[in-house]
Amino acid sequence: MPRLRPLPTVFLLGLCALGAVVLHHWHVLDRALLGYREWRSSESVRDRSLWLPDYRVEIEAKSIDGLDQELSALTFDPVRRTLYSVTNRNPELIELSLQGKLLRRIPLQGFGDPEAVEYIAPGILVITDERLQRLVKVRIDEHTDLLRAEDFQQLSLGIGLNGNKGFEGLAYDSSEKRLFVAKERDPLRIFEVRGFPHEDTGKPLAVEVLSDPQRDRELFVHDLSSLDFDSGSGNLLALSDESRLLLELDHSGRPISSLSLRGGGRSGLKRSVPQAEGVATDDMGNIYLVSEPNLFYLFRKIVVAQ
Repeated sequence: MPRLRPLPTVFLLGLCALGAVVLHHWHVLDRALLGYREWRSSESVRDRSLWLPDYRVEIEAKSIDGLDQELSALTFDPVRRTLYSVTNRNPELIELSLQGKLLRRIPLQGFGDPEAVEYIAPGILVITDERLQRLVKVRIDEHTDLLRAEDFQQLSLGIGLNGNKGFEGLAYDSSEKRLFVAKERDPLRIFEVRGFPHEDTGKPLAVEVLSDPQRDRELFVHDLSSLDFDSGSGNLLALSDESRLLLELDHSGRPISSLSLRGGGRSGLKRSVPQAEGVATDDMGNIYLVSEPNLFYLFRKIVVAQ
């Protein structure tokens, strides 16, 4: 019987290096640590948060009839009790019911590549132009049938311009009057903008842009496709298409809970969400999601027996 030769040291070192790269790329250890923290979390932490592990899908991959374009972003209007999204191929503002029914389409003129929309106040939204890294405050009402960018207040940031890897997500904290803006990747960033939209036109425009590089480095996702701010908990939701993951970040920006968007997991999804592009929560804590190509999802929190 031939004697087995030991594997060369160089080969073993190569295997170890490859394994380390794979673990780092897929953030295996980071996900495992978050899972452990979720398991060990106290009731008080869960009560003060949305707590994503308790959510289950109720509407899965519903096709939005009457829409032949791909949606990007999502935001909840508490007055109209509807959702808004945008399309970027032929730019439009899209209004949806809370069950994923198409209600209204409003053409967007002068928007090169709209990628996100956020509700600010009754009749007021902010729309991003990804390539130009521009924020546009728009006003809408029941009779609006066209929105022209040139007619509205705008803010161009121009931070790390790199084509279509610009602003992908928006979230608004109405109590602190701050707008969170997500840069998709290269590098992945979440900026905090204060002073826009400009509310008091009688005062000078004073805009402050803040960042937290340490927090952003700890976001173990490959990209950011959407954001949402939960006013009840004060926590931020960060959606990643490539990682198929929804993260809940606490006040310090630390991930405290997660919802996997892969099929067969505890969320009840039968199939993985193909390309998650927008997330929004309503005032009842329900979570809405849109995915290319034009798929609608609703997640509700279940009551877990103690």
